Amino acid sequence: MRWVLRGGLPPRWFRRIVLAPAAIALTVAMLVTLPVWLLGAAAVSPLLPGRLRALRVLWVVVVALVLESVVLVALFGLWLFAGFGLAVRTPSFQYLHYQLVGWYLRVLYREAVRVLRLRVEVEGPHPDEYLDRPLLVFCRHAGPGDSFLLMHGLVNWYAREPRIVLAAALQWDPALDVVLNRLPNRFLSGGGDETEHRIGELATALDHNDAFVIFPEGGNFTERRRLAGIERLRTRGLEEMARRSEQMRHVLPPRPGGVAAALAAAPEADVVWVAHAGLDHLFTVADIWRELPLDGSVRMRWWRVPAGEVPADRDAQVDWLYQWWERIDDWVDSTRELR
Repeated sequence: MRWVLRGGLPPRWFRRIVLAPAAIALTVAMLVTLPVWLLGAAAVSPLLPGRLRALRVLWVVVVALVLESVVLVALFGLWLFAGFGLAVRTPSFQYLHYQLVGWYLRVLYREAVRVLRLRVEVEGPHPDEYLDRPLLVFCRHAGPGDSFLLMHGLVNWYAREPRIVLAAALQWDPALDVVLNRLPNRFLSGGGDETEHRIGELATALDHNDAFVIFPEGGNFTERRRLAGIERLRTRGLEEMARRSEQMRHVLPPRPGGVAAALAAAPEADVVWVAHAGLDHLFTVADIWRELPLDGSVRMRWWRVPAGEVPADRDAQVDWLYQWWERIDDWVDSTRELR
């Protein structure tokens, strides 16, 4: 298949007809053989560091698979109920999809906190301060765990309907593929004017409970990406931005284009800046495996800027973005010192 050779996504029909049923079949197989898996995990747990590490990982995997399958079945039911998909993007069905997403995030969050022994501490304005205001959410990109917490917070704490700019590779996950393509989101790859145009489209016409979400760094933090981003700025002759980026140790150089496009499309929206610390060193299953049980705290910091305080000039917006990114970098640094 050409899409495999090119490293791209399979076509949508393949993802729906093959990958989605395969995920359900995998869940059924896991549940049928669960006693064997439990016995095996219990047998090897005393040989591994950490308390019941294998059993903890097994439970998280089982919960994730069951939730994946339940969501896929529910999505199929919504598709049927919507007249074989004809009404699936109407406001009432969009609402039902967001309710399903909220339930999925609540259950997964509860089990992750319980099984992995995490504590989540949130700082910032009370949710009531956000009522009846469209939001532009600019968040530090610090790994899949932090991104999950952000979505959980927006949907279940702040009662928001997020519009998200996402990496196209996330469509390999069958449930995410279906639900996020039915909701107002954009899967993007690369950058440039076309990406900024699509970001502007997605951030247009936000209502009172919408939240447009973008990660200005464009990817998860690694030291290699940080250095590459600084070098890219210098290659483009942006020495001042490169110099300021060198002073920030915990974030990637932010990309102003997407932020400016969102601000231009939604000048009436308040801006929310979000930072995380605590899970930013966990990117893969292997990372989680090494750390279990986590026995730590995750801190989230939210800052709200009213729409009237957002700079209107493009150059001023770039400087403003860098000021906030420097503030987030300082917050991450001070938070790590407290751990």
